Amino acid sequence: MANAFDPYREALVVETHTVWPAAFEDWTAADKSRVEGLLHASPGEAVDLDYVRQHTGFARVITVTEADLERIGGR
Repeated sequence: MANAFDPYREALVVETHTVWPAAFEDWTAADKSRVEGLLHASPGEAVDLDYVRQHTGFARVITVTEADLERIGGR
């Protein structure tokens, strides 16, 4: 279950990760990098957002969805 955007945890994010479902395996690294930048620039708008507790803070994990791609203009 994805978490809601949390300003407290967001202030403690030390790493970001993006999970790409198998449906996007044919995308180029450049396309993925561009989309990752856009998604992590506005994490509060991501459909599937999670925070993973680490020793030094949190890792923000966004799983790419079709809804996210539609919102940011996709490919």
